[in-house]
Amino acid sequence: MLVAAAVCPCPPLLVPDVAAGAAPELDAARAACSDALGLLAASRPDLLVVVGPADESGRGTFPQGAPGSFRGFGVDLDVHLGGEGPAPAAAERGLPPSLAVAAWLLERTDWSDAPVEGLGVGEPLAAERCVRAGQAIAGRAERVALLVMGDASACRTLKAPGYLDERAEAFDAEVARALGVADLAALKALDTELAYELKASGRAAWQVLAGAAEGAGLGGALLYDDAPYGVGYLVAAWS
Repeated sequence: MLVAAAVCPCPPLLVPDVAAGAAPELDAARAACSDALGLLAASRPDLLVVVGPADESGRGTFPQGAPGSFRGFGVDLDVHLGGEGPAPAAAERGLPPSLAVAAWLLERTDWSDAPVEGLGVGEPLAAERCVRAGQAIAGRAERVALLVMGDASACRTLKAPGYLDERAEAFDAEVARALGVADLAALKALDTELAYELKASGRAAWQVLAGAAEGAGLGGALLYDDAPYGVGYLVAAWS
């Protein structure tokens, strides 16, 4: 059963080495992520599953110790999921960027001894399949925790990656509300097509969370809500 969850954004800019001179602009987001992961660790799970968006090459499961890298962003920095490894089976393919950011966050958390696994989910994955995937994850152990990576819309300003879309602010506000109160029905009902048009990479991962949380009775708290680069970044903790 799911006992806790942390929701974090996944831009590589969260890593100060990647952000370079712009690093201070996301200090508040990093602090909120640290707080959320601290609450996650305090839940003392038997298993932590990290879920994040991925392209075709990064979809599927990743074992503890799977390697990730920020070399593609011009930084000589490597990470491993769960801070161990790499295990022989983990070295076959690298983590997608969202899970690499999660690995970086976990390396800076006083994590428990619970095993860690990763799951990269594709943007096209239908809501029903996301929910079923979450249900399956929740049944994996008596005490399961989720670290859910993903960004809200990328269309909040004229300089945003997706340019300005007047629908983005309302979409992000509803996601923030749903994550802040652990509204499973609202997360399951997110408009898949609208999320795609607004370049909201977190939609599928949030719906995996909604499936995993069924029957768990968790409450939510929104720890961060901003769009410093025209992209919605949200941090929430469920327990």
